[in-house]
Amino acid sequence: MSDIKIIDLTPDNISEYGVCGYKDIKKHLELRKKINWFSGYHPKGLRIKALLSEKGLYQGMLEYIPGEYAHRPVDADGYMFIQCIFVGFRNEFKGKGYASSLIDGCIEEAKNKGMNGVSVVTRRGSFMAKKDIFIKKGFVEVDKAKPDFELLVLKFNEDAPNPKFKNMEQQLENYKEGLFVLRSAQCPYTEKNVNAIIESAKKEFGIDATLIDLEGHEAVQNSPCAFGTFSIIYNGEIISYHPISNKRFMNIMNKKKK
Repeated sequence: MSDIKIIDLTPDNISEYGVCGYKDIKKHLELRKKINWFSGYHPKGLRIKALLSEKGLYQGMLEYIPGEYAHRPVDADGYMFIQCIFVGFRNEFKGKGYASSLIDGCIEEAKNKGMNGVSVVTRRGSFMAKKDIFIKKGFVEVDKAKPDFELLVLKFNEDAPNPKFKNMEQQLENYKEGLFVLRSAQCPYTEKNVNAIIESAKKEFGIDATLIDLEGHEAVQNSPCAFGTFSIIYNGEIISYHPISNKRFMNIMNKKKK
């Protein structure tokens, strides 16, 4: 790892390095929101480890937080919870073991703090890590959620109760009529395309969408979607489990309207 270093982001240095590819604090509202959110949760144990090349280029990150503050609809008190991990804006940084090293740092901190273990939600597809790297480290699946989300755990204390998903079906009952866009500042990508989607809903389909900003972990934990920090719901059905483009939204709605 001679050409790479891992640093801990803090409220004091996060604007210098940015996060998730966003670095221009003046240009990107999503970065400003992420920094404000990060500053609020850092004292509660939120940590972001950034992966930097020698030239200072941002090539990956790991974000984790004590489970009681998890920004996913899970019960994970007593566990460290991984919220986001990715490595390699450039292919040359993929497959080098950097993601594994980031996870090892999280595991070590959780052990040092006497926690019950480490937990994470995985899924094949966009915006979430696949489970393979975690399975290799001894994580096991303890719960599932529709359509293909998996809750994994690496336990240090075998007597501790397993983390579990909350009752998302019950929460979905609150969104039976209309179009809803739910988002949280935890994920900076939840800002992009939302205004265009709301405008398209009105102009193309005559629908007044309701935008719900999920303020804090309690609101996210009561989300009807396992991704937690973003979803689009139409007449009681989740039509997107993660941020999407306006074009993708239009395609989904055109199919629904046939």
